[in-house]
Amino acid sequence: MIEALKGEKIVDQAGGRFKLTALIQHRVRELMEGSRPLVERKGRSDIEVAIAEIEEGKITLEMAEEATEDEAEE
Repeated sequence: MIEALKGEKIVDQAGGRFKLTALIQHRVRELMEGSRPLVERKGRSDIEVAIAEIEEGKITLEMAEEATEDEAEE
């Protein structure tokens, strides 16, 4: 299990478990589609990279929502 998910810090940082899950899902999809990681990959899976990006404050749910809105406009 990924250590960051054991504590409440990342849940609080994301604004709740549902928002955290949505953010991870959205970011993993982006990474699978070819987006560049915002942290060093270091042999980590896409989900581990997404969680590290959240922990380091590189992505937030607001950023994910804005990206979705931008995609919808195209």
